[in-house]
Amino acid sequence: MKLIRFGLPDQEKPGVIVGGTRYDVSAHFVDYDEKFFTHGGLQQLADLLQNAELSQLPVVADEVRLGCPVARPSKIVCVGLNYADHARETGAAAPAEPILFMKSTTAVVGPNDDLIIPKNSVKTDWEVELAVVIGKKASYVEEANALQYVAGYALHNDVSEREFQIERGGTWDKGKGCDTFAPIGPWLATPDELGDIDNLRLWLAVNGRMMQDGTTAELIFRIPHLISYISQFMTLLPGDVISTGTPAGVGLGMKPPVYLQPGDVVELGIDGLGTSRQQVKAYGQN
Repeated sequence: MKLIRFGLPDQEKPGVIVGGTRYDVSAHFVDYDEKFFTHGGLQQLADLLQNAELSQLPVVADEVRLGCPVARPSKIVCVGLNYADHARETGAAAPAEPILFMKSTTAVVGPNDDLIIPKNSVKTDWEVELAVVIGKKASYVEEANALQYVAGYALHNDVSEREFQIERGGTWDKGKGCDTFAPIGPWLATPDELGDIDNLRLWLAVNGRMMQDGTTAELIFRIPHLISYISQFMTLLPGDVISTGTPAGVGLGMKPPVYLQPGDVVELGIDGLGTSRQQVKAYGQN
C-alpha cells in the first residue's frame, strides 16, 4: 500500500494511492499517527481496500497538496556517515558504530513544500535519505526480528545547515532541526511495495544537475541493524522515523563547497518511493 496525507498544512487527511489514483479514506481513519499504527491500522486499511469498492471512496485531485505521510512522529532519529563514500567526501572515517542524532519534528513538511534557508545561514545543504517508519513499539529488538517492526518506508531530504552543525559547537542537532528541514514523502510505502530494500537507487539534483546518485547497497549499517541498535538506547514508538544516511554528493563535500541559494530547486527520489521537489527560499520570503 501507498499511504498519503493530503490537504493544507496542519489540516491533512489520510489517503491512499491505488493504481495511480489518490483516494480519501478519512471517513474510515482519523490520521496516520501513533494510534493508527498501534491499533492495527495498516491491516484495517488493507482490509478496507480489499473489501470496499474503490468507486465508493472520494478521489483526491492531483493538484491537492501532499503533506508528510505520517502525522507528527514522536521523534526522528537520523544516522550520520552511513555511506562510506559520504564519509570520505567529508573527511571523516567510516564509523565503528552508527552515529545517531535527532531531527526536530517541527522541521517536518510536505514533500513539495518550500525549503526555507534559516536566518543567518550561509551553508544550507541537501541529503537524500531512505526513511524507515516504525510500525509497533520497539525496545531492545533483536536484529533478526527487526524488520517485523517496520510499517513502511519513505523519501526524506535531510536538509542540513553545515555551519550550525559543525562550526557552532555542541551536537549536530542544531544544524538539522530548522523549520522545513525534513521534507518527507510523497508517500509511505509498505514493505511489500519495495522488494529488496538493500538495492534501492536514491538520487538528488539541484537545478537539474545530478548531485547524488547512489544505492542502499552501499549502506555501512543495514536497516535491521539500525533498528536493533537504536532500540538499545531508546524506545521507538509507532510512527517514529529513522533516517538511514546519505550517499556522496552533498554540497559540503564539493571542492569548493556548494550550498543552496534562494531560487534553487531541489529534486530527489528513491526507487518505489516517488519523487519530491522543493523550491528554496530565503527566510521571510513569500
